[in-house]
Amino acid sequence: MVRAMEILASYLSGTWTPGDGPATTLVNPATEEPVAIVYGHGLDFGRALAFGRDRGGPALRALTFAERGERLAALAKALHGAREELIELAIANAGNTRGDAKFDIDGASATLAFYADLARTLGSARLLADGEPVQLGRTARLSGQHAWVARPGVALLINAFNFPAWGLGEKLACALLAGMPVVCKPATATAHVTHRVVTLWVEAGILPEGALQLVCGPAGDLVDHLRGPDVLAFTGSSDTARLLRGHARVLAESVRVNIEADSLNSAVLAPDVDLGSEAGRLFLADVARDMTQKAGQKCTAIRRVIVPAERADEVVDGLRERLAAVVVGDPARDEVRMGPLATAAQQRDVRAGIARLAAATDEAYGGTGAINPVGIAAGKGYFVGPVLRRTADALGCDAMNDHEVFGPVATVATYSGDPELAAAIVARGHGSLVTSCYSNDKDWLARFVPVAAGSAGRVYIGSDKMASLSPGPGTALPQLQHGGPGRAGDGAELGAQRGLSLYLQRVALQGDASLLKGLV
Repeated sequence: MVRAMEILASYLSGTWTPGDGPATTLVNPATEEPVAIVYGHGLDFGRALAFGRDRGGPALRALTFAERGERLAALAKALHGAREELIELAIANAGNTRGDAKFDIDGASATLAFYADLARTLGSARLLADGEPVQLGRTARLSGQHAWVARPGVALLINAFNFPAWGLGEKLACALLAGMPVVCKPATATAHVTHRVVTLWVEAGILPEGALQLVCGPAGDLVDHLRGPDVLAFTGSSDTARLLRGHARVLAESVRVNIEADSLNSAVLAPDVDLGSEAGRLFLADVARDMTQKAGQKCTAIRRVIVPAERADEVVDGLRERLAAVVVGDPARDEVRMGPLATAAQQRDVRAGIARLAAATDEAYGGTGAINPVGIAAGKGYFVGPVLRRTADALGCDAMNDHEVFGPVATVATYSGDPELAAAIVARGHGSLVTSCYSNDKDWLARFVPVAAGSAGRVYIGSDKMASLSPGPGTALPQLQHGGPGRAGDGAELGAQRGLSLYLQRVALQGDASLLKGLV
């Protein structure tokens, strides 16, 4: 159960320390009742990063990939063992329904388990071959080999408020398996889950000392202490991403940076799909789920719903029916399917985004998002109900194409059915994490996918034959890369072994072929 007014200490340089200075109170976003306190000022971040480089890094690099994978498997097991406790914390501090909390926590443990399995296939090596050997001389005796080796730095992982478990798990799994120690900095507002996860792992003694550290509270001068071999992996707003990319220390030290930022993801319905078909029902289910899961606070959520003009009324009717069935209220109640937004600031931002859309689009469902949430006292909580807008000007609607509303909000936009036009509308969003398209027509897909893919990190193809197997476009699977071009940050995480490359250094080895073969 939730520990009333617990102080969330940071774990730095092998010690739990609460810090000092002004307190930040974490609240239940459904009731606005306080649940924990963070201080977090007065922490020695320079010492902490040095501790990770000097203690955690050598200890991790001394392990083989398989041995690091054993640690990841133990982390996954510890996470799964505390699943019910973590679900309760997520309900209380993040406003998650039980289903939303499971999505976050199970996603984290599944990602860790996947990379544990991958580690077993990498075996006893400490270097990874990158391609085949290259003959450099008159004979094969003199050869070259590209390889990946662990970077002698620390990975600073700065995560967003919406996935306090999974956001950590997807970055940490790749970094630790690559041999880089981690300093994780969760968003303060929803840090309770991350704090408990790290506490469980530290108490279990799974990782070498210095391999995992936690910052609760303000980031302070944390970035000021990064060095050239370090990695900065950030998930959050594009405004913060620009500040991090342009940070003097990052520029001076050429710190490697990976960004996952805003994303105006699209779902495109092809003309061949009937809404009564398997693909059509999948399309409606995916859009409605992405609008309401985590109260729409997912970086992969569908924001733009692009449909043939002659199907617009039918699509809106289908979505209205599904959204009307979503019970919004206290996420601790069994009947509730959508909880509040995470913070008061998020609520203000979403309301402003709805107003911006309302000035440029027509209402389809939900009005301004005002709602009387079930089980909540009047005037309490950061709630916004599902809102669906519509427009006939898919390319020209700046409010839809230029601004992400990070909540339960989407806009239905019409097009002629032409795949190249649909791809152009997708591209109008300036880069996204995932583009969904729904079609059984191979010719339509052959014209749409190659063009639309240039503006997306992932293309999800919904069809009749895969509908029953689909996890939905909003699920970031560890087998595939998670990231996207342009406004989405131009970064990439996960993607099985590809996910390690962010935390590894590519090196060219040159010498006797038999000696090189013994290294990789």
